[in-house]
Amino acid sequence: MPTEKQYHLLAVTEALLATITWGSSFVLVKIGLKYLGPLTIAGLRYFLAFLILLPFMFRNGGASVSSLTPSMWLKLFLLGLSAYTIGNGALFWGLKFLPATTASFLMSFTPILVLVAGIFWLKEIPTGLQILGMIVVLVGTALFFSSGLGASEPLGIGIVVFASASFALFGVLGRDVARAKQVDTVTQTAIPLGLGGGLVLLTALLVEGVPTFSLAALGIILFLALVNTAIAYMLYNHALQKLTALEINVLLNLSPLMTALLAWVLIDEKLGPIKIFGMWLAFGGVFLVQWRKSHSSA
Repeated sequence: MPTEKQYHLLAVTEALLATITWGSSFVLVKIGLKYLGPLTIAGLRYFLAFLILLPFMFRNGGASVSSLTPSMWLKLFLLGLSAYTIGNGALFWGLKFLPATTASFLMSFTPILVLVAGIFWLKEIPTGLQILGMIVVLVGTALFFSSGLGASEPLGIGIVVFASASFALFGVLGRDVARAKQVDTVTQTAIPLGLGGGLVLLTALLVEGVPTFSLAALGIILFLALVNTAIAYMLYNHALQKLTALEINVLLNLSPLMTALLAWVLIDEKLGPIKIFGMWLAFGGVFLVQWRKSHSSA
């Protein structure tokens, strides 16, 4: 039978796979904005992911759905609203004003908010080493932005920071739902996607109108829906059963490394040595947070 340490390692692996996948989302969305509006991309991505997961949610006759309590429906609705309607809607909008790597790196502020919220909501108190890791992450973030901002970037930063606050709610609430194990992983993933994605898609139709698809846009949307959403969020929600809200959100700080690499290769976004050093310093902070958990489980 697998040990607790092996379960934790599996959860970390699942979270890392989701993080690497999400690192490509910023670049794919940045490319997709040439063809479609930000709300349209977000709405189509998440609602299509819901439709992909729907048959799996009802594979047992829908017993898991029919057993949901009103309070659990409210939590699942708040998950969808915070992550997909507000969080990703704002994030995709912010990408109109920011480079993909900068937007991805800004999301590293989310664990700071999760750290505070997790203390009061989940009673998950961080250790001194975890707090040190968070400080290292902040120093790396400061170095990343030390070269200054472009003319349109302050607006984009404000929008993405707002998205980060919404994702913090998603991280803490998602951990609360997963930890209670009152709903299976597929249901926890699919229902918020349907509710939140449906709301943002409706908003997109009202604000941006009916989209016109090119082959490239269709390919990006389908890839984002299947790989970057349905599969990645399944991995993320399953990992939440073992990892604390702080641990899994600090792991998400690795996403900018993948974003930076893909942005350099695909859309010619280059980083200077100080920005690269800042990103790797943030990586060191991630290691400090995770090392504590692995070491204590040995």
